[in-house]
Amino acid sequence: MSAGDAELLAAVAAGDRRALAELYERHAPWLTVRLSRRCGDAGMVDEVLQDTFLAVWKGAGRFAGEGEVGAWVWGIAIRRLVDHLRKRRPVPVGRFGSSYSTDAASAEDELLLAVEHGDLGGALGRLSPELRAVVQATVLDGLTTREAACLLDIPPGTVKTRMMRARGQLREALT
Repeated sequence: MSAGDAELLAAVAAGDRRALAELYERHAPWLTVRLSRRCGDAGMVDEVLQDTFLAVWKGAGRFAGEGEVGAWVWGIAIRRLVDHLRKRRPVPVGRFGSSYSTDAASAEDELLLAVEHGDLGGALGRLSPELRAVVQATVLDGLTTREAACLLDIPPGTVKTRMMRARGQLREALT
């Protein structure tokens, strides 16, 4: 019988490289798919995946034991992806800097830029940090309510309530 994810992560925290390899085999395929849906650059996805498991190796001892290991790993992966996308910051082009250019920007990258720099970005910026974190986790990062609850260390019901409040405030700000 194989070990569960929590047991494997505890073994990784103790320095067991085989446990890390098993965690990688279990989680890398679905992480690759989810990251690929958010970034059209396969090379960047591979780099983010490697950075994620390096962070798992270094930080396995910080896993609190609450929630799913997969949600914890996904939280690391999405933060690594955002870091990589920020490094590849668009450069204004055109006479008035009104359009942006990136190397092989995906449609999702362009949408994220519009969110960050448009009316929606301003409205998101005016949300409280608690509401903004829920919107980012569920909408921008694509986490389920349960995954967002694990990532943010709050109950799923709180995620739903905050999301409902955030939607109302965003609707009001954008009308």
